[in-house]
Amino acid sequence: MGRQLAEPEPVERPEPRVAFADRVREWTEWFGLTRLVTSAVAVLIVCGGAFWLLRTPPPPSEATLPVASSASVPIATLAPPPTSMTTTSVPPSGVVSVHVAGAVVAPGVYVVPASSRVDDAVDAAGGPVPTADLDALNLASMVVDGSRIYVPEEGEDVAAPITPAAGDAAPNPVGPLDVNRATADELETLPGVGPATATAIVAERERNGPFASVADLERVPGIGPAKMLALSELVTT
Repeated sequence: MGRQLAEPEPVERPEPRVAFADRVREWTEWFGLTRLVTSAVAVLIVCGGAFWLLRTPPPPSEATLPVASSASVPIATLAPPPTSMTTTSVPPSGVVSVHVAGAVVAPGVYVVPASSRVDDAVDAAGGPVPTADLDALNLASMVVDGSRIYVPEEGEDVAAPITPAAGDAAPNPVGPLDVNRATADELETLPGVGPATATAIVAERERNGPFASVADLERVPGIGPAKMLALSELVTT
């Protein structure tokens, strides 16, 4: 009996390689196009939300405004009030207030330098009118704070209305006037002292006692440095 030969074992052959495009097509057919699109949209939404949550917030609008330094901020200042030639307030040192009345262009109260003459005060009032009688005045006299300069017209009797300027006051036959004993009428004879100032002097000494010195007259409202200078040699205590 002859010897039987063994059948050869079958050899496994490798499967043929599938192209990548075919694999993608097969996977797409298996997964489904609708589910693929839905998943892609979901991924985009998740990524967009994550980016919006993790992004750096923009700076506030206040941070973009320029910073003003202290040097660039203008400092508001108050301008001094204009000095009016017709003011009736107490004049500062170096000027006096005089009342120019009568035959002048613009009668009124004027503030002029303390060194002014009567002629300067008349000019401050616009000058004399054509009918003014300037010879009735001493135009070279110094003006006194609070005095009244009256310019008469030609032929006018000026004995009563004219108030003398500095140096023209009626002489006191008994020497300087004692401000602690003088009456209000006697005080009115002093240059630049009117009824209101004379009454204020009497009221001050009655309320706070006699004046210890001439300088104490500055306690009286309306008596400033310029008026004190004019009265210093005409009064005593």
